[in-house]
Amino acid sequence: MRRIFLTKTWNIQLIQRRFYKKSQVRVRFAPSPTGLLHVGGLRTALYNYLFARSHNGYFILRIEDTDQTRIIPGSMEQIHDDLIWAGIIPDEDPIRGGPNGPYIQSKRIDIYKKYANILLNNGAAYRCFCSERRLDMLRKTALKERQIPKYDNRCQYFTDEEVKERLKRGELYCIRFKLTPTPEPFKDLIYGDITYNVAKNEGDPVILKGDGFPTYHFANVIDDHFMEISHVLRGIEWQISTPKHLLLYKALGWTPPQFGHLPLVLNGDGTKLSKRQNDITVEHYRKHGIFPLALINYITAAGGGFVRDKGLSHCYTYQDLIQQFNVDKINMNSSKLDADRLLEFNKLEISNLLNNEKNHKYLVERIIKLVKQAFPDRSHGQNLQLDPTHIITTLMWARDRISKLSDLVTHDLKFLWVKPTTNENTKDLKYLEMVDILSKKLENMNDDNFCKESLKTYLKEFANNNNVPFPDLMKTLRTLLSGLKEGPGVAEMMEILGRDATLNRLKRSVT
Repeated sequence: MRRIFLTKTWNIQLIQRRFYKKSQVRVRFAPSPTGLLHVGGLRTALYNYLFARSHNGYFILRIEDTDQTRIIPGSMEQIHDDLIWAGIIPDEDPIRGGPNGPYIQSKRIDIYKKYANILLNNGAAYRCFCSERRLDMLRKTALKERQIPKYDNRCQYFTDEEVKERLKRGELYCIRFKLTPTPEPFKDLIYGDITYNVAKNEGDPVILKGDGFPTYHFANVIDDHFMEISHVLRGIEWQISTPKHLLLYKALGWTPPQFGHLPLVLNGDGTKLSKRQNDITVEHYRKHGIFPLALINYITAAGGGFVRDKGLSHCYTYQDLIQQFNVDKINMNSSKLDADRLLEFNKLEISNLLNNEKNHKYLVERIIKLVKQAFPDRSHGQNLQLDPTHIITTLMWARDRISKLSDLVTHDLKFLWVKPTTNENTKDLKYLEMVDILSKKLENMNDDNFCKESLKTYLKEFANNNNVPFPDLMKTLRTLLSGLKEGPGVAEMMEILGRDATLNRLKRSVT
């Protein structure tokens, strides 16, 4: 399929989805609405999305908001919008809905309570009446003895009578799940067999808090089951929790999904990504002129997971990435992001977009917006040159020179868009009469010869033939064409502007 860049990314994915019939493969991305989406979370969403599409499956967005104290208003909507911008379109989500909703955990509280009671009744869970003070003392004692803090499971051994008496007294409680030994390994899609005896290393976990909200461990098991999730691809930090989740599936009599844990994505210096880093959020990349596919390719270039030729630089389409994706090819080691490659991919994407005329209207609109933002004092006058032909011609010239569209609105390239006023720095210029003669000669120059090298030779010959000092002529032309003292060479400036725009600027300055 030819690349078609549309302003509404939604349409791109609707086109894609017609090529992929659905099957039983169902995956999910389940972020917490506690801040902006960064590239680590985007990578998790992307790999789930590609896995679903490569297996003709479904991709679900679920919001895990059970920790109400950490919720940031508007965060859910921002995450959803960032995914849509990146081209990752959920089949089911909180906004569009779906057959397995609600897709926000805080709206599923009754479901969690029901299954917590089932675990209480079958003896797989129990009420814990321990106060925060006692739990804090356990933590401090463990740290003092240089041990890993864990709950001592005391309340598990209360008799039914003791529990009834505490309930009668109105004591507050949470519900904990009874861990049992897990000597057998589980199969990780990426790391192979993983053995971790959770009962030996951890205390019984809380599954339903005192406020009635579930913990992550419990809610994600319940939700994955009822949303029919077949495969869970999530960060490596959750691998140690998987045995705990498998025990919950067993206690509820459910078949668990297959699990795969993605290795860490690191900064270029090897440090961990952090939500406190504003420069790794999707919003940051959007605001700074990075195209969606450039960011997606930037992520896929680190960490493996794709069958592709090595050493080649391509900005792959989603269709390419879907066909290339293979979980077996994901590296087990952490990977580093290379900021230089992001700009390389963005440059490739600009070039790819220009190759299809259907994208030109979108690019013209982007440039017009950037120019008016960069030069607000000129945005309401007649001194801006923003006709579509000029914009596309300029982009064609710049495609191998810029990494972002915003590179075209720097001060040195102001002349591309802002026409100098006729009295702007012209009163002290010499040889204005020669400019009139030059303009008439340039009118007869063939468009094919209106290029940097030919113009450079022609201008030197013109200066010599008319006894005009070449530096003075260049200074005059630069001022008339741009109003700037610095920037590209005059011949290159004329090539960028094109013959018609060059003549227009020269003539309006000498008439």
